[in-house]
Amino acid sequence: MRHSAEQPQNLPSMAKPPDKHMLWVPGGTFLIGSNDFYPEERPVHEATVAGFWMDMYPVTNAAFRRFVTSTGYITVAERPLNPADFPGADPALLVPGALVFRNPGRPVSLHDLSQWWSYVPGTCWRHPEGSGSTLDGHERHPVVHIAYEDAQAYANWAGKALPSEAEWEFAARGGLSGATYAWGNEFTPQGRILANTWQGAFPWQNLKLDGYEGTSPVGSFPANPFGLYDMIGNVWEWTCDHYAAQQPNSSPCCSMERQIDEGGQQLPMMVIKGGSHLCAPNYCLRYRPAARQGEAIDSATSHLGFRCVVRPDYVQQG
Repeated sequence: MRHSAEQPQNLPSMAKPPDKHMLWVPGGTFLIGSNDFYPEERPVHEATVAGFWMDMYPVTNAAFRRFVTSTGYITVAERPLNPADFPGADPALLVPGALVFRNPGRPVSLHDLSQWWSYVPGTCWRHPEGSGSTLDGHERHPVVHIAYEDAQAYANWAGKALPSEAEWEFAARGGLSGATYAWGNEFTPQGRILANTWQGAFPWQNLKLDGYEGTSPVGSFPANPFGLYDMIGNVWEWTCDHYAAQQPNSSPCCSMERQIDEGGQQLPMMVIKGGSHLCAPNYCLRYRPAARQGEAIDSATSHLGFRCVVRPDYVQQG
């Protein structure tokens, strides 16, 4: 069922998109969230967004490389660590790096994220599996190991912005009102796999029925009704909204990144959306438009990326 927009935003007079890989997303009023899955998605409520341009795909390794080549930017995962921020940590691990998913190869407790996440020195966007890895053959895969600051820096350089949570969810729904997935209520209609997610028993049994063990090249699965690709699965995506759990027993499922700073204070957390190739029915059924999670701003993991938006100057954002 299509959404009922109170004040649809038609294509602006600047009909030419700011980037050839951006599409116009008409604004409207829609129902955000879900009452059927995780506590942090409740309650369903109305939200209104104005029209905006959005990247068709998550930002790729090739695009992020152009940014780094142009600016010399150094990502958070590549910077030296301050020992004061990690009291009690093994000094040998206090070197630049990031969290990498490692398949344990056997059933393990789903309550112990350390069974499949490892901090790997030397890991960053250009070395996604550790210092010896490269991006060869992965130029069109989404860039990963991107902290919030890194995504913001790219967006500023590109003359764009990160989407709000409401903008992101409105775009992911593609005009479908209340649908569970970005394409409807059935996950695999007529047996078709429409997103890069985990098939099998997470975190050890990856059946790869979608053809991919990790990330996939952007655009490998069908676009949603707005023409946007990879809104579901592949990589989680940053938004510009601060995270606040709407229910007290909410908890993240996909990252073991620290959430407390050296002073014992909660680190700022932002909303991430869309789920990733590590989301599975038996563990993290968050490959849905309504799904949301809070992520510490310094997180850099092998399943976290982003895409950008451009809001026309005349549109008033609420």
